[in-house]
Amino acid sequence: MNFRPATLADIPQVVQLRSAFYAEEGYPDDPVRATQLLAQLVSDPRYGRLFVIEGEAYVLVTFGFSLEFDGRDAFVDELYVAPDARGRGYGTRALAIAEEACREHGVSAIHLEVELENEKAHRLYERTGYEAHSRHLMTKWLTK
Repeated sequence: MNFRPATLADIPQVVQLRSAFYAEEGYPDDPVRATQLLAQLVSDPRYGRLFVIEGEAYVLVTFGFSLEFDGRDAFVDELYVAPDARGRGYGTRALAIAEEACREHGVSAIHLEVELENEKAHRLYERTGYEAHSRHLMTKWLTK
């Protein structure tokens, strides 16, 4: 099971996996915009990293900066494993790869969000060292 850094050639397949992910979760999906944004991220490593296992899984980590979290921080923006590939350790490996990349880039803390009812994901994240806190993620769109 080898995650590798994504290239521009991987984007169509990641967009397909992403569409499956969004359909499972009931999120609105815009494959054209996703393609544009993934190309931007893959082309400029300052934004973050995208890792793939062809046709099976991907993990997307974005970089930020935080006084509270001691400088550079990161966010696991998306982690998806195709249904047929689940239960093989891909989620655990994806998080380890993301964390390795973050350490290489001087990241002090890595964050993620998970749906409250997704108990399986909660167990994975807790097992790999992530901790829940009492804050709630809030969002204000500036472009919509």
